Amino acid sequence: MNTRTLALHLGLLAVAVSPTAFADASRDRDSILAMQGEYIVDFAFDETVLLQPGYERHPAMRSGGNETVIVVEDTPSKVVLQHILVDEKSGHVTKHWRQDWTFEARTRFEFSDDQTWQVRAIPAEQTRGAWTQCVYEVSDAPRYCGTGKWAYDNGVATWTSDVSWRPLPRREYTKRSDYNAISAVNRHTLTPGGWTHEQFNTKVLRKPDGTQVELAREFGFNDYQKTTEVDFKPAYTYWTATKDYWAKVRARWERYLGQPPGVRLKTKIDGMAMIIPLFEQAGSLEDGKNVRDAQIDAVFDKWVERAPVEAAAKR
Repeated sequence: MNTRTLALHLGLLAVAVSPTAFADASRDRDSILAMQGEYIVDFAFDETVLLQPGYERHPAMRSGGNETVIVVEDTPSKVVLQHILVDEKSGHVTKHWRQDWTFEARTRFEFSDDQTWQVRAIPAEQTRGAWTQCVYEVSDAPRYCGTGKWAYDNGVATWTSDVSWRPLPRREYTKRSDYNAISAVNRHTLTPGGWTHEQFNTKVLRKPDGTQVELAREFGFNDYQKTTEVDFKPAYTYWTATKDYWAKVRARWERYLGQPPGVRLKTKIDGMAMIIPLFEQAGSLEDGKNVRDAQIDAVFDKWVERAPVEAAAKR
């Protein structure tokens, strides 16, 4: 190897492991960790652009809640955040959604068909310097992933995903049957009072023959405002009692989502066949009872299977 070639290789190596790259990842991680805390949350969804003749705009959706975001895992390349809702009047606790962030992830799951998520490789050029966010249901079942880079233009910390597929949310599948998937871009932004989650959604009917019909576009805006006015002690009591149990549940999902081909659920779209027994088992722990590993396994054995292996031609 001549001197020029050696210099080139050393230069490329320096870029690949430059202190700047590590510094950027550390800054990004701090931005992700900034989403932890106690919040009053407002959820808003509005259909905007109507794309099919005769399609009528559906009513806007407004809701809200009190939510604490807890750090479950924190390493230089991965952060896991668990959301827990608390009803202010009754103190009732609901384990809500979870978001996992992985730096330069090699794979992610993608919603490919009804109740099916394929694990697919992320192109190297896409994941380089990027964070992949994966979002999970209350049962820790998969919902969607997105990959993108944090930006700090004008001092504003913002992460924007690529376009990815997701199943219908609960607010929709309980009322709608005219579409079966959402194509979405997500944007998270840190604000002086907390953080926001913007969703740029397209409602799509994916047909068995592979064709697609776009019905409407929708803008979702979730506003997390920090609060000191809500008592979140019930949430922390719940998590102390059940966190080891939910770690076991996550480990069982990871057996399917950690490598191809992925996972397929045998439940109805609402997932209640899994949600109810898992939440009942967690409730037993709150009451001081024991839950055997075999009880968790029984739920997964009944309702979860590996996704079909994808043919190369379909990839």
